Amino acid sequence: MKYKRILLKISGEALLGDQQFGIAPEPVKMIANEIKKACDMGAEVAVVVGGGNIFRGMKNSVKLGLDQASGDYVGMLATVMNAITLQSALTQIGVQCRVQSAITINRIAEPYIRLRAIRHLEKGRVVIFAAGTGNPFFTTDTAAALRASEINAQAMLMAKNGVDGVYTDDPKTNPKAKKLENISYDDIIKNELKVMDASACSLCKQNNIPIVVFDFKQQDGIRRILKGEKLGTYIS
Repeated sequence: MKYKRILLKISGEALLGDQQFGIAPEPVKMIANEIKKACDMGAEVAVVVGGGNIFRGMKNSVKLGLDQASGDYVGMLATVMNAITLQSALTQIGVQCRVQSAITINRIAEPYIRLRAIRHLEKGRVVIFAAGTGNPFFTTDTAAALRASEINAQAMLMAKNGVDGVYTDDPKTNPKAKKLENISYDDIIKNELKVMDASACSLCKQNNIPIVVFDFKQQDGIRRILKGEKLGTYIS
């Protein structure tokens, strides 16, 4: 197995399915099953899930007249909803799972404590990190890079919705966009490739955490990456 401990970043949009809003059962079950396959291999899996299927901070804030900080906090609460839903799906298929929230919500999630999270992973439990970093003005991409650094993850896997890697342009709008098999952190930042935030990429570079960008709909995607297969785009 190439990576023992990984952090999986899932966009909130991945939970939409064919809907325009909310959480569809099919993608949640599929993601839970893919995580289970990784756990069955002996991998230690941490997860950060976005909240864009429920509330997009910047976009919705403007419509509602919220300042950005308030909008970001609402977005953090959306990630908690997604985390609890994914936890339930994992529990139903026999995977032990804990949700740790950067915002204190004692009734439904543990507070984020780094050493406790690592202990859960060592015991074979999946840990879902909710509420981003707990601070406004930071995206869940940055939260994922931060948590990956804190738990000493050996790789960060970015599961994209319908895109199987990093392209020179948006492949959904530009059919001539070329897929990049390998790329450096600096190229992501310098060319402003919108696969993740520059701050998240910088954090992974600083802590030497490779990033694999892949399509979460690919069958056995996580397991194949763990086995060392070339899938998606490798950023290092």
